[in-house]
Formats: sequence, structure tokens, C-alpha cells
Amino acid sequence: MSAVDNASSNNPESSYEINKNAKHPSPMVEEEQNVCFGGPGAVLVNLLTSLRHLPPAMLSSLIVMALSWLSWFPFFLFDTDWMGREVYHGDPKGNDSVAVKAYDAGVREGAFGLLLNSVVLGISSFLLEPMCQRMGARLVWAMSNFIVFACMAGTAIISLVSVNKYITEGIQHAIGENRAIKIASLVIFALLGFPLSITYSVPFSITSDLTADTGGGQGLAIGVLNLAIVIPQMIVSLGAGPWDALFSGGNIPAFVLAPLFALAASVTATLKLPNLSSGSFKSSGFHFG
Repeated sequence: MSAVDNASSNNPESSYEINKNAKHPSPMVEEEQNVCFGGPGAVLVNLLTSLRHLPPAMLSSLIVMALSWLSWFPFFLFDTDWMGREVYHGDPKGNDSVAVKAYDAGVREGAFGLLLNSVVLGISSFLLEPMCQRMGARLVWAMSNFIVFACMAGTAIISLVSVNKYITEGIQHAIGENRAIKIASLVIFALLGFPLSITYSVPFSITSDLTADTGGGQGLAIGVLNLAIVIPQMIVSLGAGPWDALFSGGNIPAFVLAPLFALAASVTATLKLPNLSSGSFKSSGFHFG
């Protein structure tokens, strides 16, 4: 007989406690186990019903996350189209080949901007741990949303400068890009890589820290947090087109709303998110072998 078995047989109270805990898991653990069973509908119901077991601070985290992604998705969905239309003044359905070629050139330049964005994102990811340990994850997340606010406001300003007669003559009133505006657009693409690296990691770290003492419900909390990404994506995907159509098309209306959501996310994060330990954000590092 092993030492563990001897301990269990000599201490019936501990054996009873183990059996009691096995029969009566904590609500968060029970909800998380239930998510693994049933169809997609059951998973969604379990995620929504689990909201009542989450700590109060999680509500603020969900609000900030939703506002953040409401500001990000207009850029994600229309970034290359914005380059083709507002920066290069092209038209994918133009009657002449010049407008179509200008649009294609803008889309290619937008793809290059996304490459710059990814490079900056990768480099910035190495800075997140020391930043969070020095400033705190709450302020880092709030700062990232303020940077998004500034950059997305920059896209709206660039659009208005690039197409200064868009109200009366439409978006495609001129063909070809302005070099200064083109460079400014690429700079914005690159700068957005820094807050994007924060958006991809810090909110999940904050959620894990907030739910660390809820009895093992961190996985379920992350699933609920993902709803604050999916729902804004659906809202922007379904609503951006009709919203832009109200203002004679183009991407400017959606890009004007984006910085407002980012500013709201920054203010909410600063005022509503709890102060977390500066050492709670810790990278697992690289492991070889």
C-alpha cells in the first residue's frame, strides 16, 4: 500500500472532504465542464449563464474589450480598400482602366502597410512584459486604446485632406496618390502594430488575473471575453456598409466612428478597470529542447 493510501485510510475526514469536493465542484468549474458538452447552442447558453459567476470587475473588462474591437474592426475590414479609394482615389468598378489601376495600386500599398504593421507588432510584443510590470496592465491597455484613437483619427484626417471635395463630387474625383499622404498612411499602418500587440495579449492576462480565485473558471472567462470580440465584429460587418451608404459611400464614415470608440475604451479602462499587481503580467518566455 502506498503512502498516499495509508494517509487516506488513517484520515477519514480528508477522504470525506475529497469526495465532497468531487461531488460538489464550484459553480465556475461546473460551468466550465458543461461547456465541453452539447452542441454550439449549449456552449453559447453556458457562456452567457456563466456571466453571473464572474467577478464584478469582469464587466468593466468586457466593456473595454468590446469598445476596443469596435474601433479596430473598421480598420481590419476596410484598410486596403481605404488605401485604394481615399488615398489613391481609385475605383474597383471604374469605367476607365486608370481608376481601376489606381485602386489596385492602393490595395497593394495597403498590403505592404499590413506587413509593416506585423513587423512592429512582433517587435512590440517583447516590450509588453516590462511595460506592464512598470506601469500596470490597466494603464498599458488604456494607453493602447488612446494610441488607436490618435491613429484612427489620423486616417479620417488623411481621408479628408486627400479628398477635400468628397462631399460634393464623391470619393473618386481625382486619380493618383499624393506622396506625402501615402507616406503618412503607411506610418499609421506601422504605428497601429504597437497597440495591436497589446490588444492581442494584455486583456487576456487581465481576465486571467481577475478570475484567478474563482475556482478554476479562467478558461470559461476567456470564452466570455471572446464574445466581446465576436459581437463587435458582427456589428461592424453588418452595420458599416449601410452606415457608409448614408454618406454617399466610401470608408470615411466608419473611420470617423472608430476613434470615438477607441477614446471611450481608453477612458473606461482608466476609470473602471481595477488596479492589478504590476507583477501579475509575466511572460512564459522561450523554451528550447
